Amino acid sequence: MKKACLYCGAIHDKGHLCDKKPVYKHFSGGNVRRADKFRGSYDWKMKREHILKRDKYLCVACLNDLKGSDKKYCSENLSVHHIIPLETNYELRLSDDNLITLCEKHHEMAEKGEILADKLIEIIPPEV
Repeated sequence: MKKACLYCGAIHDKGHLCDKKPVYKHFSGGNVRRADKFRGSYDWKMKREHILKRDKYLCVACLNDLKGSDKKYCSENLSVHHIIPLETNYELRLSDDNLITLCEKHHEMAEKGEILADKLIEIIPPEV
């Protein structure tokens, strides 16, 4: 579905973020980042649920016995991790090949670079 852009006058796909759109400030004074806005979107909530289902609500790193695994089947404190961060490549924000379910411990390790992106991409479960 397409719609007219209020900021540049062009016709964009629904959900397109126009470069001409001004950046507003939160009432706390910080800049609203595109990635932060995305994380509250309906599209992200639906994609997140899809990835959790694909990964059977389990930490994929624990299933593959990566460094830091305490147990094989971890289903607590899960999050869906962007392997290539939104800030690096926003276009991959909804790509199944860039998303993986991780427990809190493995998510933190991945964010710090202790688990390499290549390894995470390698263990992404196939679609069933």
